[in-house]
Amino acid sequence: VQLQASGGGLVQAGGSLRLSCAASGRTFSSYGLGWFRQAPGKEREFVARIRWSDSWTYYADSVKGRFTISRDNAKNTVYLQMNSLKPEDTAVYSCAARAHGGSSNPAAYDYWGQGTQVTVSS
Repeated sequence: VQLQASGGGLVQAGGSLRLSCAASGRTFSSYGLGWFRQAPGKEREFVARIRWSDSWTYYADSVKGRFTISRDNAKNTVYLQMNSLKPEDTAVYSCAARAHGGSSNPAAYDYWGQGTQVTVSS
């Protein structure tokens, strides 16, 4: 399984970004895919996850109502639309895949893509 994250950048507070995670290597129908982030000096934290089979989603409280995770079957890609960004959202964002469903625990994931930097200026 290969995961390729992209879409990060520098944005002002209140702005938006859309991250993409292109997945390849197998059929993901039974997988869960998640987005995590890690700020300097902090532990990796859960952001959002989606169940590939039925697009069931779950969010961290800190991003609920601002971020939306979705997937495109035809492109084998998961997106993270981030609106109303805050400086505290600044981090390296990574996508991950877990066979047989998702989890909010990063240790439960089997595959990781490289991170993409998101910087929100005040």
